[in-house]
Amino acid sequence: MSQQEDMVAHGAGHPDDADEVAPGEAGVATAPGEAAADDDALGADEPDGDGDSRRAGTSVAELELEGEIAADYIEGLLDVADLDGDIDMDVEGDRAVVSVVGATLEELVGRRGEVLEALQELTRLAVHQQTGARTRMMLDVGGYRQRRRAELAAAGQDAVEEVRRTGEPKRLWAMNPFERKVVHDAVAAAGLRSESEGEEPERRVVVLPV
Repeated sequence: MSQQEDMVAHGAGHPDDADEVAPGEAGVATAPGEAAADDDALGADEPDGDGDSRRAGTSVAELELEGEIAADYIEGLLDVADLDGDIDMDVEGDRAVVSVVGATLEELVGRRGEVLEALQELTRLAVHQQTGARTRMMLDVGGYRQRRRAELAAAGQDAVEEVRRTGEPKRLWAMNPFERKVVHDAVAAAGLRSESEGEEPERRVVVLPV
């Protein structure tokens, strides 16, 4: 395992990492311009299997409502757990984004983001219960996802360079759906192909030569 792989696999730069343990994620990512099929179905970065067209018709007002419901739910959890944190809401593309910022954050992220992923799943269920619609709302804590994206994108670029040098496929370590999606996107942006193989929780990205 390279130094970059080791850093990312162990969530360097953050108390631990995440992007999700989510049900329902399929497939194969691909050439530039195509959407990677991996994502976190009820996790972080994935297209809904049957929902891209529906989400495309979701209004900003509906997404803002999802964010408000999610923020209220998270605020209630923070109160129950007696944890500090301010909540920010935003809309990015076709999803609401709720971020928790403040001093007490590690408890909300957990090892490799496992707690964060569980909180996101619970929050999405809370939003679904009130709106009756599936949501791709994303939850972040202390900028964890942004830092993780940078680490994973760098690992994806390292894998691309190795595949170009050797001409051989490169299998990465097991990742959750969010992590795989970030790597797929980085590989596609670099002009190579990637796919996912294996079953959860050992599902991983394979970077393929041209």
